[in-house]
Amino acid sequence: MRCSILPRAWLWTTAVVAAACLIMAATHTEARTLDLSDPNDVILVEQKLNCSLTEGETIVYWWQGSAYSRVPGEKDRHLFNVEGTNMRACKNFEDDKRGHGYRSVSREVLFYKDPETNEILRTWVNPWTGEEVEVMQVANDPVNMRRPSYAYSEDGEGRTFNATIVGNRVFTTGEAPLFYNNPLAGEYQDYVGNKYHAMEALNSYVYKDDLLDSTKAKLDKYVLSWARFSEWLPWMKMRGRTGMMIFSTVGGRVDSYEDLPDSLKNEIESNYPIYKVPPPIDDDRSNVTSWEDFRRQMEARKGEME
Repeated sequence: MRCSILPRAWLWTTAVVAAACLIMAATHTEARTLDLSDPNDVILVEQKLNCSLTEGETIVYWWQGSAYSRVPGEKDRHLFNVEGTNMRACKNFEDDKRGHGYRSVSREVLFYKDPETNEILRTWVNPWTGEEVEVMQVANDPVNMRRPSYAYSEDGEGRTFNATIVGNRVFTTGEAPLFYNNPLAGEYQDYVGNKYHAMEALNSYVYKDDLLDSTKAKLDKYVLSWARFSEWLPWMKMRGRTGMMIFSTVGGRVDSYEDLPDSLKNEIESNYPIYKVPPPIDDDRSNVTSWEDFRRQMEARKGEME
């Protein structure tokens, strides 16, 4: 049966077909508890933690917190408040051998704020140098999975689910040690240093009955914490001073872009309008980091001056 109504269909026909369509939709997804020992279910659980089982549905992440300096021999300084959002969607894949798969696409912004007024900063006076510098917000587009994840690897190994379950809560934790060529340094980093060195830690908790419900395409509740330990931000112009940055934030998912705080939406709509939505689900561009974006902006300005 096709779930469509001809323009001249009678009202009673519309009601009958609509009811049939509801039955078909209800029976399309079997109501059961997803099995965390089955790779075919594990990939669905992972996708729900990442985005939504519904292809193309926008999932909105939001977080806020603080950024501190860490310099040997001095007290940590509360330099900034921070607030950000990530707009994400997934594309579904099916493979005869590897089973169900998905790939997420996203773009994200993070704004640096005055720690006292909580206003978004345009300029900042460096307390170590006394120099006033322009603040460059984080605007990463895209931040995509490089390739799809499937229920089974290419060599046939099934996915396993790694989390801690306590009662009805599921806790996930993951660290990403980052060590690669710094896009702001030269080509001899293996010899003289200047490698980009940082670590990110993302933790979350959700509810087990929500996560394992096969009829739910996305999670009703999702709480996260994000921490980052990194070098000085390039726009701070620290000139090689010893020290590092520590970010500590908490947040979660909100129902839609409209549910974000007004101050965040106002900044996005005024200066970053494309960040209201995720990239197209077929987006195949290379990912952009904040350091790469900084270099791009600086080179663009240099070109305008030439």
